[in-house]
Amino acid sequence: MVILSVDYGDARTGIAVCDKTETLASPVTVIKEKNQDKLLEKIIEIVSEKNAGKIVVGLPKNMDGSEGFRAEACREFAQKLGQAASVPAELYDERLTTAAAYSMLNEGNVFGKKRKDAVDALAAVIILEDYLKSKN
Repeated sequence: MVILSVDYGDARTGIAVCDKTETLASPVTVIKEKNQDKLLEKIIEIVSEKNAGKIVVGLPKNMDGSEGFRAEACREFAQKLGQAASVPAELYDERLTTAAAYSMLNEGNVFGKKRKDAVDALAAVIILEDYLKSKN
């Protein structure tokens, strides 16, 4: 099944997708949108275009496992997205994914505007890879 992952943010949201065999996760895009309704529309278009059967939304947890205000915002967003897209939306722990994305970009000497544009999509890829590993 094709699974779409979302690294939800207030201004930028990273999107990644896996192939039907659920083995390869690839970045799709970073959506720069602050209006949640417009963001939902754009993600729903991608869900339809990619024929995704599931959506995984990153859930930001603190290192001790507790959840802050961002986690609640992500929970609400995932619920709205799943209902609007008519596709099951699941939350998945995204602890350290952005830090891992920055580390990978550092190793690749990616800086400046390219870095800012790439980090959210790469974080979505890491969320999806971790999710797929946890299923196997």
